[in-house]
Amino acid sequence: MDDIQNILKNRRTIRSYSDRDVDRDLLNDILEMGCRASTTGNMQVYSIVVTRDSDKKKELAPCHFNQPMVTSAPVVLTFCADFNRFNKWCLAREAVPGYDNFLSFFTAAIDALLVAQTVCVAAEAAGLGICYLGTTTYTADKIIEVLGLPRGVVPVATITLGWPAEEPEQVDRLPLDAVVHEEEYSDYTNEKIDILYREKEARSDSKLFIAENNKKTLAQVFTDVRYTKKDNEHFSEVFLKVLKNQGFL
Repeated sequence: MDDIQNILKNRRTIRSYSDRDVDRDLLNDILEMGCRASTTGNMQVYSIVVTRDSDKKKELAPCHFNQPMVTSAPVVLTFCADFNRFNKWCLAREAVPGYDNFLSFFTAAIDALLVAQTVCVAAEAAGLGICYLGTTTYTADKIIEVLGLPRGVVPVATITLGWPAEEPEQVDRLPLDAVVHEEEYSDYTNEKIDILYREKEARSDSKLFIAENNKKTLAQVFTDVRYTKKDNEHFSEVFLKVLKNQGFL
């Protein structure tokens, strides 16, 4: 218990990796542990695409806004919601699948994300470092092309994995009572918001973030610079088109 607490409470996002390769047997062990994650109805409606080839990683890099860890990490893992395999099994066994809908995509996405997080914990327990890339759903259409994903398969998360070449500071987290509600949801008053975000806003890196982006508040950095309404609407349209093309809408 102490070991897992140490791993989880001290975890860091690793963006810089050493040249040391990740042994295939170790990676397979990590993936096997990841695939013991909970799954809806024991269907395992997910797939994991392992990318180790340098040329293929270069193809993937633009899909992740050319973040350097995509090409520098020895392993890139793309986790996909996948009903393709399950549908084919059903059809081969005289069963008619009815999984061409949004709920089925959402079910498969949950499965894929549960596996992704379990893989991350297993990798960190082995001494490896990981970085979660939130760009996967932005450019899912391009990733589908690069990885040759068939109808019924949609990428939902990407993890870079390797031996750490850095020990960065931990990123901040809100206090537990910001996210945990007892028995029923307790809505937030302005006073409560002030309390919950006070420490985050007072950090020196937050203040630098505000100054660098010429904003008045940290919230404005998120709404006006990092995750704008215009970008969210654009990528929503792209992703909805992906879901339609891949057979989920």
